[in-house]
Amino acid sequence: MNVVDSSAWLSYFADDANATIFSRPIEEVEKLLIPSITITEVFKCILRQCGEDVALEIIAHMEQGQVIPLDSSLAINAAQYGVDLKLPLVDSIIYATAQKFNATLWTQDIDFKSLEGVKYFPKQKA
Repeated sequence: MNVVDSSAWLSYFADDANATIFSRPIEEVEKLLIPSITITEVFKCILRQCGEDVALEIIAHMEQGQVIPLDSSLAINAAQYGVDLKLPLVDSIIYATAQKFNATLWTQDIDFKSLEGVKYFPKQKA
């Protein structure tokens, strides 16, 4: 199973230098888990840059994977990861989701770089 961080989704949709790297886990929708907080982050960013119609199209694409809601158990695990690993709130929720489902987390966010179960790719300049 795969979880794709918001930064990687944005890279994919922008078709930037790392887009190809993230295309495999994103396009394997049968193995794709989407933390609900990722939808929030991606929608907000695209809404700001491109408007509501484009943002809604992108979210529809994301929802082809299995959306994982933030329930109390996942929230508690995320809080623990946040404290133990010094992760920001959103990152701790995304990481907790990947850990709960024993999924690989794909990202270009340096906060995840050295964590177990993460495939980190530094942002590339165009």
